[in-house]
Amino acid sequence: MSTTPPPRSGPRADVRSAGDERAGEDGPFGWLRALGPRGRRAFAGAFGGYALDSYDYFTLPLSMVALAAYFGLDSGQTGLFTTVTLVVSAVGGAVAGVVADRVGRVRALMITVITYAVFTVACGFAPTYETLLVFRALQGLGFGGEWAVGAILVAEYASARHRGRTLGAVQSSWAVGWGLAAVVYTLVFSFVGEDLAWRVMFWTGALPALLVVWLRRRVHDAPTATAAREQDPGRGSFAAVFRPGRDGVPGLLRTTLLASLLSTGVQGGYYTLATWVPTYLKSERGLSVVGTGGYLAFLISGAFLGYLTGGVLTDRLGRRNNIWLFALLSALCILAYANIPHGADTLLLVLGFPLGFCMSAIFSGFGSYLSELYPTAVRGTGQGFTYNTGRAVGAVFPTVVGFLADSWGVGGALVFGALGYGVAALALLGLPETRGRELA
Repeated sequence: MSTTPPPRSGPRADVRSAGDERAGEDGPFGWLRALGPRGRRAFAGAFGGYALDSYDYFTLPLSMVALAAYFGLDSGQTGLFTTVTLVVSAVGGAVAGVVADRVGRVRALMITVITYAVFTVACGFAPTYETLLVFRALQGLGFGGEWAVGAILVAEYASARHRGRTLGAVQSSWAVGWGLAAVVYTLVFSFVGEDLAWRVMFWTGALPALLVVWLRRRVHDAPTATAAREQDPGRGSFAAVFRPGRDGVPGLLRTTLLASLLSTGVQGGYYTLATWVPTYLKSERGLSVVGTGGYLAFLISGAFLGYLTGGVLTDRLGRRNNIWLFALLSALCILAYANIPHGADTLLLVLGFPLGFCMSAIFSGFGSYLSELYPTAVRGTGQGFTYNTGRAVGAVFPTVVGFLADSWGVGGALVFGALGYGVAALALLGLPETRGRELA
């Protein structure tokens, strides 16, 4: 007769099982294991899409000096490239959010990737400044929608415990794309004449088309979120995200307005730096193409680590505290970076790392925070609208810097970007903390 005790069942077994599952989600990559096989494929798709989105975006700022010389542009006209891209991206992001709520996250993601790839390549064939401006605007349609759709796709797979660091890891792919663009820029502009090099940079923007084939075959929406969304007849409705509260039922109007203001402040500061730092390094600090690439390497490596660190902190400190912390630090870094005396190029190099770190860490909580502020049926619409409205209004900052640069110099005008972080800090006063909130 066997003396082996029978296996235990009941509550104690359930507790042990839950504990084992929780232990499996611990460690530096516990967040990735917690996604499961389908969630990891969704993560890979969103990571790749956003990295290539970043690559296509930075083909313009890195080529700005060559474009200005080729078309005979002043600082205001070159700044308009960024403004047009970001303003149109607001339209693209809002539309992509609605599409994501109505036809699914993955389908919307493929549409955005194809759009920004096609029009980035088209920019390389532009014969005039006006044509390039139009193509760049159309590129903004896809550029605006990709992040919001990809972030929601991953957020709906991620657990509440790990959502911040998971979306922070997705956000870090922006630095990967930025770094890839800087490497290609250094190679292309070192071996090809400037009159052709900027065109080659845009033509390499065809790379994202390869990602679409993989997305179509391997990535699917989160099943529970899909079911919840499809059962709601009000899905993908702009009216829903602007509905005020009444009769004791809370609405989303206040959330939408304040989240848009938050996004405006953060992105106004960010795109000021992303657009004008390459020009600042080359035109005012007198760095060569290779020298500029080296300085950008410090900035970009700081950005990559900032995204990852911010993702961890947004889970530990909370969404609002993380944004408050890095809004303050980003503003201080801009002021320090723009006031480095001439000749102190080593200090310029060293400060590039904390500048990239802080201005990127603030973004890490955005994917989780905006996803948690909206219900499943209008999550794409709400996140797509607020994030990309911030891009559009924040796009005024690079243009203002462009016009101020003629009288203040690029370095002095960069200080204007610090104002955006103050706007973001004020917007947070009216928004709730959402750490730990479960998504359908």
